[in-house]
Amino acid sequence: MRISELHPILYHTRINQKRFFRYIINLKDLTKLANKKSKTSFRYSCKKHQSLLRRRLGDSDPQLQENKITNLRISSNKIDGIIIEPGQIFSFWNLVGKTTKQKGYIEGMQLSMGEVKTGTGGGICQLANLLYWMAIHTPLQVVERHHHSFDPFPDEGRVLPFGSGAGVFYNYIDLRFKNPTDHSFQIRVWLTDKHLKGAIYSSEEWKYSYHIEEKNHKFIQNNGENFRQNEIWRKTVDKRTGNIIDETLLIKNFSKVKYEITSDMLKAHN
Repeated sequence: MRISELHPILYHTRINQKRFFRYIINLKDLTKLANKKSKTSFRYSCKKHQSLLRRRLGDSDPQLQENKITNLRISSNKIDGIIIEPGQIFSFWNLVGKTTKQKGYIEGMQLSMGEVKTGTGGGICQLANLLYWMAIHTPLQVVERHHHSFDPFPDEGRVLPFGSGAGVFYNYIDLRFKNPTDHSFQIRVWLTDKHLKGAIYSSEEWKYSYHIEEKNHKFIQNNGENFRQNEIWRKTVDKRTGNIIDETLLIKNFSKVKYEITSDMLKAHN
C-alpha cells in the first residue's frame, strides 16, 4: 500500500503535489499547447463517432448519468472547435480546466483507486474516451494516455473494444496527442438528446485511413479473482490502393474485473 493511501490527508497532499508539478510543466509547454478555436468546421472529415449518454452501468444510480450529461455539456463546449496546428499538442485538461461547482459542474460518477465513486465533474471520462477513439483513427500521435486498472461494469451497450478508453483526473492524468504532420486538424464535439457526438477534421485530405481491431480477448479466473485481457491493433491503409502500410499494437490490456463473470462469458471469449 502506498503511503498516500494510509490517510485521507496524505492522499490529498500527494494529489496536490502532483497537480503542482504538472502545473509547472504546463507553464513550460504553453506555446506548444493548442488553444485556437473555430466554429467553422474544416473541409475534410477524418473520423466521426458517437456514444450513448445513458446506458445501464451495473446497479449505479441513474441520476448520476443525468448529472454526467450536465458535466459533458460544459466540458465539451471547452473543446469544441479546437484547432491543432502542425507541431502543436492537444491537452484535455489545458482546455477543460478544473471541474468546479463554480463553473456549473455537479456530482457524477468517477473511477478512482479501484472503486466507483462520485465527485464534482464526474462522468467526463466519456468525453476523453470519445476523443481518444477518434484520435487513433487519424495521424495524430498520442503522447499521453492513461487507462483504468479495473473493469467496473459488464458490457451492456458497449460498442467499442474493452480497454479502448482513456482515464482523466485533473490535471496530471491527462489525455494528449500531438500533430506530427504539416496539416492542421480540428475537433468538434457536441451533445444531442441521446448521444455524445464528435468528429475530427483536417485542413487537407489525408491519404491514409486507420482501422482498429481487437485480438486475444478473454476472461481469466485466478485464485478466486476475475481478470480480463485483450490487445488493440491498428492498421494503416493507403486510401488509393487499399494496401496495408503498417500494423501496430496500440494497447495491451490486463485488468481486474469488478463484476461477476459467468461460464457463458468464459466460453464466448475463450
